Amino acid sequence: MDNVFPSPHPLVAHKLTLLRDKRTDPQTFRDLVRELATLLTYEATADLPTRPKPVETPLAAMTGAEVSDTIGLVPILRAGLGMVEGVWNLLPGAQVWHIGLYRDERTLRPVEYYNKLPVAPTVTLCLVLDPMLATGGSAVATVDILKRWGVKRIKFVGIIGAPEGIAHMQERHPDVPIHLAAIDERLNDNGYILPGLGDAGDRQFGTA
Repeated sequence: MDNVFPSPHPLVAHKLTLLRDKRTDPQTFRDLVRELATLLTYEATADLPTRPKPVETPLAAMTGAEVSDTIGLVPILRAGLGMVEGVWNLLPGAQVWHIGLYRDERTLRPVEYYNKLPVAPTVTLCLVLDPMLATGGSAVATVDILKRWGVKRIKFVGIIGAPEGIAHMQERHPDVPIHLAAIDERLNDNGYILPGLGDAGDRQFGTA
């Protein structure tokens, strides 16, 4: 699939297996989500532009590099919240903007309930964070909102994607790269990913 990047890293595969295990308790689950977010962000930011930056080492002057993008993190509430700290490990200066969407269990379509974006964009790159790319409805709706806001560069960073959700994103937003820990088999009749890991929000917050 074009513009879709499942991670080849063995640590990602190892941590994802622990995350899937139904015996994993909420605290460990949260820790794993954070760790996976860090690893996936490392891969998703490999093409960030840089600019020269003079620096003095203890021995000499040299010219290094600094990231030139202003980066915004957009976790899709509520499950995406657990990924923010892991991304902040690498990008401590990133801005965080929250967009609240829930999936109507009857229609499986996203419903927006929270959006506090300012009038004009304050970032040059947005990373949309959501552990699960299932039907793709919430991800597509979030990218719709960000593009209307005026952001020119957007990437999706998730943990598990279903082929149906990936196809929906690619159809609506083919310019948005999708970075995942793994691509699973399919959705079940209730719109959950198989084999998946259950409800990522419930498992993080102990509400299953």
